[in-house]
This record gives sequence, C-alpha cells and structure tokens, in this order.
Amino acid sequence: MDIKELQNFIRFVSKSGATEVSLETDEFKITVKTAPGAQEFAFVPSAPMTMPSAAYAPAPAAAPEAAPAPAAPASEDTSKYITVKSPMIGTFYRRPSPDKDFFVNVGDEIKPGKAVCVIEAMKLFNEIESEVSGRIVKILVDDSSPVEYDQPLFLVDPA
Repeated sequence: MDIKELQNFIRFVSKSGATEVSLETDEFKITVKTAPGAQEFAFVPSAPMTMPSAAYAPAPAAAPEAAPAPAAPASEDTSKYITVKSPMIGTFYRRPSPDKDFFVNVGDEIKPGKAVCVIEAMKLFNEIESEVSGRIVKILVDDSSPVEYDQPLFLVDPA
C-alpha cells in the first residue's frame, strides 16, 4: 500500500462515520479508530514498515532554532539541482523527535531510501525517504512549518 492509498483509506474512514475500521494484508495490518465526533486515529502496524510511523510526538513551541541554511545568492543557477518535493499536505519536521538530531543538514550526502524528514498528516507521522543520490545544497522549509502537496523541500546536487 502506498501513501496515496493510505491517505484515501483514512479519508474514507473519517467520512464514513465508522468508529473502527481494520485493513489487513499479508504485509501489514492497519486499524483506524475514531471517537464519536473526533479526528483521532491510531496506527497499529503488525510488521515492520518503512512508510508511516506514529512514534514521533511534536514538542510544544520552543525558542526559534538557528537558520537551517544560509540564503543562496539570488543570481545562483538552481537548475542543475534536483528538487525533493513533499508527497503530501501536512507539517514538516526535520527531526524524528524533539530530542533527536536533524535527519539531514546542508552538505550531507543522501542516497535513495535515506530518511530526510517527517511529515505529519492527520496524527500520522510519515517518514519521507530520498529517491535520489547527492548532496543537500539547501533546505527550503523551516522546521514545524505547514507544507503543501508537491512543495519543494530540499535542493540536492546530484554531482
């Protein structure tokens, strides 16, 4: 099941008015439970998955963090870079939990499959993995910021 199918499943459950729905395949089991009139969801994987993870809990707003990357000169040509975009609407987090280090920083090398951020959508925390190899050149979104579908998150130098 890909992330789109998972999002459609959650939307279906929220619109149906059901209080509990389970979906089970050979690879995983998902149970979505809602309290009457609430939008709380529980994610219960039965086998290890690389997609959503419900282990992350955002911390209350704290003092602003240091800027993620220095601003690139306006005349710099970014067409040689690959843009990593958000696969969904949600809240962008640069670290797996408030007490952990960032997934990636400017200058870090990434490979396909490496987690680069977490996007929270409807109380589910989705680890976003890189689909490209290269070096992070710029981080385009601030930590704990809302993001839209297909919004650029990172610039990667594939060289």
